[in-house]
Amino acid sequence: MKYIIYARKSTEEDDRQVLSIEAQLVELKEFAAKEKLEIVASFQEAKTAKEPGRIKFAEMLSLLEQGKADGIISWHPDRLARNSVDGGKIIHFVDRGLIRSLKFPCFWFEPTPQGLFMLNIAFGQSKYFVDNLRENVKRGLRQKIRNGVWPSWAPVGYSNNPKTRGIDVDKDKSPLVRKIFEMYATGAYPLNSLANWCEKKKLLTNAGNKISLSNVQHILQNPFYIGLMRYKGEVFEGTHEPLISKKLFDLCQEVMTKRGKIRPDRKHNFPFLGLMKCASCGCSITAQYAKGNGGIYTYYRCTKKRGTCQEKYLGENQLIVQIKNFLQKVSLSSQDTKKVLAALDTEETEAKEQAKSEVINLKEQLSQMEAKLQKLLDVYLDDALTQREYAAKKDILISQKIELTEKITDFETKGLSWLEPAREFVKSLNQAANLLESENLSEMTTFLKNIGSNHILRNREFLFAPKNPYDLVAETRRRRGEALTFPTWCASQGLNLGPPNYQLGVLPLNYSRILS
Repeated sequence: MKYIIYARKSTEEDDRQVLSIEAQLVELKEFAAKEKLEIVASFQEAKTAKEPGRIKFAEMLSLLEQGKADGIISWHPDRLARNSVDGGKIIHFVDRGLIRSLKFPCFWFEPTPQGLFMLNIAFGQSKYFVDNLRENVKRGLRQKIRNGVWPSWAPVGYSNNPKTRGIDVDKDKSPLVRKIFEMYATGAYPLNSLANWCEKKKLLTNAGNKISLSNVQHILQNPFYIGLMRYKGEVFEGTHEPLISKKLFDLCQEVMTKRGKIRPDRKHNFPFLGLMKCASCGCSITAQYAKGNGGIYTYYRCTKKRGTCQEKYLGENQLIVQIKNFLQKVSLSSQDTKKVLAALDTEETEAKEQAKSEVINLKEQLSQMEAKLQKLLDVYLDDALTQREYAAKKDILISQKIELTEKITDFETKGLSWLEPAREFVKSLNQAANLLESENLSEMTTFLKNIGSNHILRNREFLFAPKNPYDLVAETRRRRGEALTFPTWCASQGLNLGPPNYQLGVLPLNYSRILS
């Protein structure tokens, strides 16, 4: 009687179950020699048997069906099958007489009704082991996620720690990932340009693959980078270190919502295209070239996609003049910018002391939020909420909890949360002055989008609604017709750059002294 040796291990990874197949082969060959069995073929496979579709297993059955062998030698029935399909094939081959003998060093079998019954039980036990193992693994993953540890491969910017079984920040990749969020938040970088930027910076996935456009989108939408974990539709708090703030993450989601589908590269580069809408019909404003007076000119007009529109065109040169007039109203010289930033640094120490009481209040709110989460869990465990309702409400509460946590951290590390926005605001005023000098039209477009909304073209006039406090700055400059200095608009307008409302409130600084 001729036999085929079949050895299998459950994983394709070379560094796992390394000695499994080798040990099986040694034992099986010794067993065959002891029993004086004739071996005509040997098959080795590194693949799980919980699902049908093993190549070597199919080749072995083909030899048996062709009559080139009469039996199989394997270590145990679970090496042959852990699923009902492959187990059924073995039993069917025995019923048809294609398999006349099965030999196992640690299992007895004879081609009799009793032997087939015992073999069926062995295959059933093998399948039960896999099914039970699957449930145990799932239970372990759920507990790991409840403990705040990500149970899978770490996203780009993080790495899996094999010793602690946790997630660590990748010191090399994390600054680049953080830069991706910062660049996208400006609204000036579409997904494809960020993918090209990743390729230029040689930023790869943790598997060593090139970061594609879809990879960039997944990174920007993954709450893992703010300390949260989305697992099977539910959000959990993680113990890993966040890479970015929730404010930056939310801003990126807002930009992604507004951008919609990625537009193909334009044939012509018009710097203000996509900035304005038509005031009369709401259509987009397009741009085109025109010849006249011995030259070629650029002008902007309504697309008229909704029918006839009476709105007149506006030449690019005239548009640039209007934009520069506004930038002049909100620009601050580099010299004054340095003075104000230095004064803010001085105020930071005093602001930290004033923030202590607010930190106590925020921590009390955080405790209340944690109590709400516990009550929500209790209600869910009492079957008063469905899993979907529970996940939705929990998502909202955790988001609010993260915001409170970031505010507490901001107060404790920086003094008050208004300091950093105040610095950024002052820097943006200086950016307006720099744009007037550089005349970079594309950056002007980005700047105008960031500081305002509802940009329209009406009667050959570019209009938009500046955000607070840019509107106050521009209005003061318009009325007084003088260069922007802090004593002028801070004192007269009550410009909010600090406490008590954590928006841009009245700065506790004597700007008349600073800028004099």
